[in-house]
Amino acid sequence: MAFAICRSPSLPFAFTSRPSPARFKSAVGVPFRCSSEPSPPVDSGSAPETLDTKAPKKASLSGISTSTLCAGLGGVGFLETGYLTYLKLTNSEALCLAGGGSCSDVLSSDYSSVFGIPLPLIGMGAYGLVTLLSLQQTRKSLLSGLGQADVRLLLLGMSTSMAAASGYFLYLLSTTLAGTSCSYCLLSVILSFGIFFITLKNIGLKEAQKVLGLQLAVAGVVIAALSYSYTTAAPQLFGSSDIEMEPFETEITNKSTPWAISLAEHLHSIGAKMYGAFWCSHCQEQKQMFGREAAKILDYIECFPDGVGKGRKMAMECTVAGIEGFPTWIINDKHLDGEQELVDLAQASGFVLADSRPS
Repeated sequence: MAFAICRSPSLPFAFTSRPSPARFKSAVGVPFRCSSEPSPPVDSGSAPETLDTKAPKKASLSGISTSTLCAGLGGVGFLETGYLTYLKLTNSEALCLAGGGSCSDVLSSDYSSVFGIPLPLIGMGAYGLVTLLSLQQTRKSLLSGLGQADVRLLLLGMSTSMAAASGYFLYLLSTTLAGTSCSYCLLSVILSFGIFFITLKNIGLKEAQKVLGLQLAVAGVVIAALSYSYTTAAPQLFGSSDIEMEPFETEITNKSTPWAISLAEHLHSIGAKMYGAFWCSHCQEQKQMFGREAAKILDYIECFPDGVGKGRKMAMECTVAGIEGFPTWIINDKHLDGEQELVDLAQASGFVLADSRPS
């Protein structure tokens, strides 16, 4: 992982014909040696202490410390992603100044989660860490055990990964999600690249070249992980977002038997749930096994209540439960995939009705 470093550039010094070493050393606070002979080896154990305790004057932009500026940008990003995380977890509508439902469409799309984790929550953690590291760099001991060199490397790595992810999402907005606009997404891109360029400026071109390979590796890992997450995500419908279908209900024509009603009541009492989709023929057949009356008693979870198509995603409850196919039963924390015989459901749930059998 490559890391963001916010440190001040070296200060040029002009020497007169009569330098005063003692006063110069005291003012600058950095030990130095001027000799025609090679300098003796520097003890590696003492070097970090000198950097940590006697750092050069901090760089600034428009009079603002770069560390403070990084912390400010990280704080704004933390608040923004915190708001988006709330919207994602509560399925609330986003306040979008761009007009229409573009922001909500992006937040509810398949690209708003990575490996099942809400993307805003990941961003919230990243911005929060950048803020803490930047404050640590201003000599606020928030993270014990981290020297200034460690903080700079961590910041460079975080900013590189965030910039790579932002670039990838910007590409998705202009291609896969073309036609939608998301002001929150663009703000996050600006914040991520802002943090990256500030840290890159402070590390300097010469130092940046030394870790260029590591930075490229970090960016490659981030993009590869995102691509893998989206290609293996649960498909909306046969894995195609080009197919659109509004939700509909299929009538259950079979009449329930007393045994099926008793089984449905038992499944309901122990919290067993059936996860399905309105377009799934096997889900309808499963309901037909129970019949009209019993099917109404079941705890059935529709995983696509808003239909399928571009911008429509599987219900959060189904995503959290790890549903990958339909129908899926969860009975006593055990997953039963596919259409099940009623006898098998009774056995899995511990249902016993000695004087009655399914007909």
